[in-house]
Amino acid sequence: MSDQKKAVILLSGGLDSATVLAGAISEGFQCYCMSFDYGQRHQTELTFAKRIATRLGAVEHRVTTIDLAAFGGSALTDEGLSVPAFDESDLAIPITYVPARNTIFLSFALAWAEVLGALDVFVGVNAVDYSGYPDCRPEYIAAFEAMANLATRRGVEGAFLRIHAPLIALSKGDIILKGLALGVDYSQTVSCYQLDEQGAACGVCDSCGLRRIGFIEAGQPDPTRYRATSTR
Repeated sequence: MSDQKKAVILLSGGLDSATVLAGAISEGFQCYCMSFDYGQRHQTELTFAKRIATRLGAVEHRVTTIDLAAFGGSALTDEGLSVPAFDESDLAIPITYVPARNTIFLSFALAWAEVLGALDVFVGVNAVDYSGYPDCRPEYIAAFEAMANLATRRGVEGAFLRIHAPLIALSKGDIILKGLALGVDYSQTVSCYQLDEQGAACGVCDSCGLRRIGFIEAGQPDPTRYRATSTR
């Protein structure tokens, strides 16, 4: 293990990040997973993230606490805002967008990578099944990578830090097929913005809608556990 390259993986407990972790491990990386308790209403995802990290063989899993709910501005962090139902035709940036979330998460991952001596950070952003989030685009990932190489000791000393977004150009169906080939058990992942305490999904939010479409595209049964009251 000492000869393996180290990588920091942003792990949410969801379908995409579980696939990214499995892929990084298959590429021979020694994986250190980071999740965030950031004031989100779906904190149950952190329990799933811990299980995924253990099941897939991460070296370490950390949960970092930050308070993005102090700023609000998103239905995921502000209880006064409702999570909307999935509407595939709505291309506007949705109210579930959390301001600067990926920038903050990647910055924490970059700091841990420096301490670990890792040159690789993996994130499960996707721009094909586009949620409307501006921090899920290829241009954003490229800009953050450029910044990382300007703002870190390793970068200034000539090492190249890379931000990997291996799912960014894949459809949700392709992501699922990729993950299944890597041995990911998607029944152990969650993708809902309104998870209950038992980990059951609402079946109506944007994230549930994109996940459901992905399993249909992949021709695979959807293993998601939905609440009995779901109107999916």
